[in-house]
Amino acid sequence: MLRFHFALLASCLCFPAFALDITRPEVRAFIDEMESAHGFDRREVESLLQQAKTQQAILDAISRPAERVIPWHEYRARFLTEVRIHQGADFTLAHGERLKAIGDERLAATVVGILGVETSFGRITGRYRVIDALATLAFDYPPRAPFFRGELVQFLLLSREEDVDTLKALGSYAGAMGAPQFISTSYRKYAIDADGDGKRDLWNSWDDVIGSVANYLRGFGWQDGEPVIVDATLKSHDLSAFDLTKIALNETVQSLRDKGVEFETTLPPDAPAMLVVGDGKKGPEYRVGFTNFYVITRYNRSTMYAMAVNDLGKAIQGFMRDAGK
Repeated sequence: MLRFHFALLASCLCFPAFALDITRPEVRAFIDEMESAHGFDRREVESLLQQAKTQQAILDAISRPAERVIPWHEYRARFLTEVRIHQGADFTLAHGERLKAIGDERLAATVVGILGVETSFGRITGRYRVIDALATLAFDYPPRAPFFRGELVQFLLLSREEDVDTLKALGSYAGAMGAPQFISTSYRKYAIDADGDGKRDLWNSWDDVIGSVANYLRGFGWQDGEPVIVDATLKSHDLSAFDLTKIALNETVQSLRDKGVEFETTLPPDAPAMLVVGDGKKGPEYRVGFTNFYVITRYNRSTMYAMAVNDLGKAIQGFMRDAGK
């Protein structure tokens, strides 16, 4: 009897999901757009949206108050684990030829770092149907409804172009897809068919995944052969001379040196740069990021994310070098 009550309780602890009401004016307007602007069959779009589910769990996830802002050393520790480094080494060995084909060792390491941070090399890619996530947020999340409506448009276009199963494709609660967690707009713009099978598949083709992440970074201005970020020291801990309120290449190599930042680089004095400050265990940690560091922040608007990607990629390279792999 006790087990029965626990089972009954567990069955009630579920998040409600409701079929999308396609008679709502905003949904009708969306269907009109797909028909008139993109040439979709109206009845097919109606049938698809009728099978979409508005999920409270998705709304809860996107509305959840942000977790406490953890310091850099804690954030880094989440990703720079022995397990993830070993996973990255295995991944690199398994896909060495495709990574080598990227042509720039730092870019290849960054691609590996991104895949490790984003999804543990494809192990954690999301459990929501993309159609449910995007429909829920497009029509029942007013703060960002226009953005997600646009992503829903892009997802339906993507499904038509790439023969994606619209009702089975899984992703994050925000509709990010596959091992690299591309949103629909990024998928359509930056994904490539690296394996030559006529399809850009970010769920099942690691060649496509690796090539697409590299293409994304190059699309945002990655500079082959240039450094990403270097350690630095400051003559003074007074940061009033620096604008750290936004992620921007708002300094140059020379301007940082003129302000007392000491670091090593072969880049010219006028090379764009930025001061990056992290909360270390023993106090502030300083680094100088260059163009390629800024490019990584276009994947995720966070300097901690970009540092973790860089550090993980380098740690995996170092582990493989030390192990003679």
